Amino acid sequence: MGYRVVVAGATGNVGREMLNILAEREFPVDDIAALASRKSLGTEVSFGDRTLKTKDLDTFDFAGWDIALFAVGSEATKIYAPRAAAAGCVVIDNSSLYRYDPAIPLVVPEVNPEAVEQYTNKMIIANPNCSTAQMVVALKPLHDRAKIKRVVVSTYQSVSGAGKDAMDELWNQTKGMYVPGQEVTAKKFTKQIAFNVIPHIDVFLEDGQTKEEWKMVAETKKILDKAIKVTATCVRVPVFVGHSESINIEFEDHLDEAEARDILREAPGVLVVDKREPGGYITPVECVGEYATYVSRIRQDPTIDNGINLWCVSDNLRKGAALNAVQIAEVLGNRCLKKG
Repeated sequence: MGYRVVVAGATGNVGREMLNILAEREFPVDDIAALASRKSLGTEVSFGDRTLKTKDLDTFDFAGWDIALFAVGSEATKIYAPRAAAAGCVVIDNSSLYRYDPAIPLVVPEVNPEAVEQYTNKMIIANPNCSTAQMVVALKPLHDRAKIKRVVVSTYQSVSGAGKDAMDELWNQTKGMYVPGQEVTAKKFTKQIAFNVIPHIDVFLEDGQTKEEWKMVAETKKILDKAIKVTATCVRVPVFVGHSESINIEFEDHLDEAEARDILREAPGVLVVDKREPGGYITPVECVGEYATYVSRIRQDPTIDNGINLWCVSDNLRKGAALNAVQIAEVLGNRCLKKG
C-alpha cells in the first residue's frame, strides 16, 4: 500500500531529481504521474526502471491523488497548486510563492518536521530556498546547544540554481573562451559567469540587499527561530551543481569548536569532513548526487566571545530542492496521511 503521487514540472532539473529520489528512497508509490507544460507533452522521463510519458499539467485532474510535488515556478504554481489543493491533493511546492504565508508551513525535516502537521490550513507545504535549506540543517543542532544570536553568511551558489539555461550559458561561455573569434555573451546572467563571480542573485531591493539575501533571512527566522539575526551576501559562481556557504555564527553561550564538531557529527542530515590538512574538506564537485549537507573548516572565531566559523556544502538540486521535497512527503506520510 502506498500513495498516488504527482510530480509537476517533471522535465526540469528539479522535477527529474524528484523522480530519481522518489525511486532511490523507495517512497511508497502506488501510482505516479509526471506532469509538464503542453510544449513538453509526451516527453519521456525516468522513474527508477520505468519510463513515464508526461501529461498536460493544464488539463490534469488532481482528484484522487494524495501528494503533488511542484517544481514549476511561482507563476504556474499560482494557477495549479490551488487546483490540486481544492481536489484534496497535498501540494509540496518548491517555488517561493507560499514560503512567507504565515498559514503555510515552511519545512526542513531535520529542523522542524512538526510543522508539516499545519498542511491542513491550505493543503500546501512550502519547500525553502536552496541556500537556506542546507544552512539551517547545519545550524539547528548548534542552536539547540548554545542558542544562536547572529549569523553572517556568504554563499557561493552554482548556476544550476538558476535553471538549465544558466547551466548552458556557463558551458557555452567556457567553450567560447577557447575558440578564437567567438563572442562570449551574457543572457541569463547580468555579466559573464565563466571564470567570474557575480554578487547578484534575484532582484535588488530598496535597502540594497538582493531578494535571494532577503529570502535567507526571512526563511531562517521562520524555520529555525525568529529571534536569530541573519545577514547574507549571495554570490553566483562558475560551478554547475553544488552550493557552498561560509558561515560565521555568534552564540549566546560559549561553544567549543571540538564540541561543535561532535554535535554536527551526530546531527541528522549532516556529514562532517574536517581534517586540517590539504584536501581535508568538501567542495561542490564532491557533493553532487549526495543527500548530505557537508560541513568542514569548523573553527573558533577569536574576534567575538562566542563565535564559530564553518564551511557548508550541499547538492542544491537535491537537499536544496528535490530531496527536501521528498523528505517532506515522507514526514507527511509518517505523521499525517494514510496509505492507499
